[in-house]
Amino acid sequence: MASAAEPLTIGLLGAGSVGAQVARTLVEERDLISARVGAPVRLIGVAVRDVEAPRDWRIPGELLTTDAESLVDQADLVIELLGGLEPAGALIDRALRRGAGVVTGNKALLAVRGGELAATAAETGAPLHFEASVGGAIPILRPIQESLSGDRITKVMGIVNGTTNYILDQMDTTGAAFEDALSEAQRLGYAEADPTADVEGHDAAAKAAILGALAFHAPFTIDDVHCEGITAVTGADIEAAAASGYVIKLLAIAEKFDGEGAVLRVHPTLLPRTHPLASVRGAFNAVFVVAENAGELMFYGQGAGGVPTSSAVLGDLVSAARLLRQGTTVLEPSEPAEIVPALPIEKARTQYYIDMEVADEEGVIAEIARVFADHHVSIEAMRQPGIVSVDGEVDTDHDNGAVLQVVTHPAQEKSLAETVATLKALEVVRAVTSVLRVEIEQ
Repeated sequence: MASAAEPLTIGLLGAGSVGAQVARTLVEERDLISARVGAPVRLIGVAVRDVEAPRDWRIPGELLTTDAESLVDQADLVIELLGGLEPAGALIDRALRRGAGVVTGNKALLAVRGGELAATAAETGAPLHFEASVGGAIPILRPIQESLSGDRITKVMGIVNGTTNYILDQMDTTGAAFEDALSEAQRLGYAEADPTADVEGHDAAAKAAILGALAFHAPFTIDDVHCEGITAVTGADIEAAAASGYVIKLLAIAEKFDGEGAVLRVHPTLLPRTHPLASVRGAFNAVFVVAENAGELMFYGQGAGGVPTSSAVLGDLVSAARLLRQGTTVLEPSEPAEIVPALPIEKARTQYYIDMEVADEEGVIAEIARVFADHHVSIEAMRQPGIVSVDGEVDTDHDNGAVLQVVTHPAQEKSLAETVATLKALEVVRAVTSVLRVEIEQ
């Protein structure tokens, strides 16, 4: 590491939308960042794949390099914004093993190797910060790690993917079809050309693993997260939810069940419109935390974009740089007070919204109600919005069948899933057209 009289050297890996903004700030606002650190800082290089590629900010040519390993070996602090598992993982490991500080926003890597990298950082005393990996500009990880460290967190639930929130919000507020809302998200830069990681829930699942690991002091990975995306959500689902006072959001949920473990899940969810998360619009993100003493807390802000996310990266940079300058040794993580294993989603306790097409005949509702009773699932609400004809229009002749919508009381996921399976086998149930989980206010 550099001596106290020398600038602290910074190596930046990656110059995409976030990296370019970080580079701009480190060059144009060097005095401000140095003042915040309490010592001079200097960006010594930016590792990229192609030095000629166009960027959001024109990085001085003398800073650009394609030799990432050499840059890592020279820097006191490495900022990794490459994304992906490799070479990012090897470069972070290389930096930590030589005692360099690391700041990263790589949720995919952390959701797979976060525990391993944290152990390496603890072994060498190198700071490893990753606030930008969840929620963009929203400060959420440090409050969980530090501000709530004396409390017991029981649940973390959030909208952590701006692309899917924008799509679902457009479907809800404008009636847009999924494909049209996705195209608009791509036009605005909220969605990638290949939106699979977003719309299939993989991005949110990586963030759920990180949030759960920090909240419950457990080595969770993305493999511990049950994941469902939003591609199966239809306009009919959105309309039915609205008619019942709900809005559909893609939620990342990590919930602890005392004496058992924790369930980590990502899926489309019906939220009452009175819930704080229901009002999160567009590409914004929000994370809702429930703790025994603090109660309910919500963190809200811009969850994506180069400029907002660079704020979290630079905040981590200042924090890590202060530790390096002070010569502070990063303490080994304390032993968790309890072992919190990952549980399958069948152990979750939730509610179901079930939309069915049923025969319009006497005794149907009684037969369906018996199925719920047989599986020890009680019904909170049952609604029959109209009669479905062959062409999808409302048929007042009652000849072709009825739509039945049911919201259950809370029950174990296993019982709810078995109830749906039994309903599908009933002769009077023509189709179970939609099954969505419901989250109620705490």
